[in-house]
Amino acid sequence: MTKQTFLSFIILCGITVAVGAQTAAYRLENSFLVRTLEVNNGVLATQSVYNKLSGKTLTPLSCEEFALRISDGTDKEGTDRILTAKDFIVLSVSDYHLTSNKKGRGYRFMLNNKKEKLSVTVSYELADDDSFCHKYLQIRSGKEVTLERVDVESISFADAWQNYVTKEITAQGSARWKPGLGQPLYTTETATYWGIEFPAATNLVTDKKMSCGYLRGFGLSKDEEYTTYKSVVGVADDPAYLDDAFYAYIDKIRKRPLRLQIQYNSWFDFGKSVSGRTFATSVRKVNNELVLERGCTPLNAYVIDDGWQHADPATADWSGKVWTVNSKFSSDFSESRQVVKEANSNLGLWLSPASILGGLKMVPKMREYGYESLSYGMSMTGAVYMQKLEDRVVELASGGVSYFKFDGLFGHLNIRDFELQGRGTAAMPQLGLEGFSSNDERLNDSRYDELKLYYLTAGTERLMKIFNRLGEVNPDIFIAITNGAYLSPWWLQYVDVVWLINAGDAAKGNNRNGELVYRDNVYHQIWKEENTKFPMNSVFNHEPKKTGPDETPEAFRDYLYMNLSRGTGFIELYIKTEKLSYSDWDILADGLKWAQKVFPLFHNVRMHGGSPRDNEVYGYSAWNKTQGYLSFHNPSEKEQTYNVMLDRSLGLLPETDMVYHVSSPLGSVGSRVKASYRYGDMLSLTLKPGEITVLDFTNLASSFSSLGNEGISSICD
Repeated sequence: MTKQTFLSFIILCGITVAVGAQTAAYRLENSFLVRTLEVNNGVLATQSVYNKLSGKTLTPLSCEEFALRISDGTDKEGTDRILTAKDFIVLSVSDYHLTSNKKGRGYRFMLNNKKEKLSVTVSYELADDDSFCHKYLQIRSGKEVTLERVDVESISFADAWQNYVTKEITAQGSARWKPGLGQPLYTTETATYWGIEFPAATNLVTDKKMSCGYLRGFGLSKDEEYTTYKSVVGVADDPAYLDDAFYAYIDKIRKRPLRLQIQYNSWFDFGKSVSGRTFATSVRKVNNELVLERGCTPLNAYVIDDGWQHADPATADWSGKVWTVNSKFSSDFSESRQVVKEANSNLGLWLSPASILGGLKMVPKMREYGYESLSYGMSMTGAVYMQKLEDRVVELASGGVSYFKFDGLFGHLNIRDFELQGRGTAAMPQLGLEGFSSNDERLNDSRYDELKLYYLTAGTERLMKIFNRLGEVNPDIFIAITNGAYLSPWWLQYVDVVWLINAGDAAKGNNRNGELVYRDNVYHQIWKEENTKFPMNSVFNHEPKKTGPDETPEAFRDYLYMNLSRGTGFIELYIKTEKLSYSDWDILADGLKWAQKVFPLFHNVRMHGGSPRDNEVYGYSAWNKTQGYLSFHNPSEKEQTYNVMLDRSLGLLPETDMVYHVSSPLGSVGSRVKASYRYGDMLSLTLKPGEITVLDFTNLASSFSSLGNEGISSICD
């Protein structure tokens, strides 16, 4: 078929055939955006993206549409070649209705490259009520070939912007592993966001060219078809508020809706010495003090942290089942499940997939069993070990465990420990790795970064399968991934919260002021300095903490409310239950009730103000249409006056007729601020040294909602 006579297409609602057409345009359109595609002389390309919200058109400087890096094998140097849409001829186009429950329309383009015996079907989808468009590829080869990298989008724009550079794939020091995987790309003038719905994607901007894709490194057999992860392009009404639009999109595609998860964790109470008896004592104590005595809603879960597993290599047998239970608990946690049931709650468990925590002593034995291990922990791509891990956590979930804290996924990369042998991932022996251990200092060199990324890609995919299995067992399961988990928002398609990367379990500092500065500076660094795109409401921050009576009730109260104002829907209590006083329990109960009351606002939380590290006033802000709150902390040793405008930058919607009345959960505001405010007003507040305050803003026609999780969608529309 010649380029001049290429086009014959089928429209599913009827049949239309066109022969001899040289140029044809196809529009995917709804009330938010238009993506116009063009076939010119047999070559597919994006002609434009029209953002109806901003009224701006995004026109490519150049367009490859997609890019495939193929080879004869990742171990075969010099065989790489890159194919783009320009190397293919469009054979047919079909118009189709979406197969999901959504109303909308898509286009499917069938392409062929005769020389490489490669066919690619490119599908575009736009639902009527979505402010974003999807695209994916189906790749089929007529011969064996290795697909090293796939860029679902490869297109250049004048205002393309990359917020985060992929770096520190392996750490060269403590708390430095920041690979920057799975971050979106923005266009800074036309207000669009782009990315791949895969946590380990490497979305890049190079010389204004957007490459939204990921490494794969696996071969395609003859006639085997591979379907890529979907790309997304979405729109916002204003470039200054792209984050808001992007987070609204993430909220729409996440596996489970954002939930308020309040739970107890045994770690600060007992550490590794936890037992079934001591755990039961704490469950009864927490339930009695918070629920029975003070009227809190029953906790969502009580979690047994590190210490339940039988990991003594002298006596433990993990040859058939990994992560077995020690003698301090019943073998199926029946007694622990019963005690949490009595508290109208659920059982949660800590576990370290890579065994770098709590299972490290078992690694040599697992190596003897034939399980795939690294120099330090276990391989996240090893077929035998990962199947054993999957079987075990599915068994635990089937037995009633409704929460998992997976601690230590890729944490071994903090010490350069990753797969070198190609077990479940791409192999690159040409790098000359003979004699290297998997934590060799020489591996810090960037020439090995591609091998590291192959490992992260394959390991991420294997974990995704496990998380999906757990969701099949219990659709309401709650999953947290911690040490070694990187902050990609697309993890939320599989889990509920992700660790606040490179932050310690316990906030450092000699007092509460110091602890807050330490943790809040991590927030400032991630969201303000590094521009990481991840919903602040879905992080795991190891707080709040209360382990002793060595502070005034006022100090604990202020710390607690400042902590809760960060707006994370995941509140895990790190407490020593027998150390809390009567007033401590009162304060904790009041704080949890406040968090439950304002939880619907957490969808829209953000940080405001300056740098905690530099002793500048800062805080958190969260709003919906009718209500909101602001928190403030002056970390310095001097009085400071802070001025902030109540506008969209804080999350307020420009409802000019709305009057917000001010109160505080920490006591009377007196004359320090005005009694009421409108959108666009300036708020001025003078804070004493170390002072914390929280202000609630409520419209006259409403009050803070007491809605639980079931009411979130309606209140946040």
